[in-house]
Amino acid sequence: MSTRSQSLKQIRPEIPSARIHPNMSADERFQNETLRPIIKLQNDLLLACFQNYIIKNKNTFYELRLEKRMDYITHALQKDIKYRNSLKGIIIGQFTVEEYETYIQNSSALNKRIITMVIKRLQDQIQYFEKEALV
Repeated sequence: MSTRSQSLKQIRPEIPSARIHPNMSADERFQNETLRPIIKLQNDLLLACFQNYIIKNKNTFYELRLEKRMDYITHALQKDIKYRNSLKGIIIGQFTVEEYETYIQNSSALNKRIITMVIKRLQDQIQYFEKEALV
């Protein structure tokens, strides 16, 4: 394993709830072994990116009720292709070469998993985006 691969894996947080079972699919295994730790590692950057997205879109997020804010997050990550690709790059850039080789074999399904996980993470931390919390 290269020095880069070792370094990347060393800085990833442990996720005790990410269980690995012999009968799980390859995609689910990749999600638990690779995607979940990377997304957790990149959490602060993902929050900052979405905060910037809100600002670039004229702060309309703040005019919405909670339910609509949740929809706003989902819509932003599913429909805004440039933004979605930027977030995927934040995650994919943390892959080792070996992980990237696994990723490209089924990138479409894994991209869906990435976006779903990031949507959930942002929605679970929606209080971060309250205007008062940002001051």
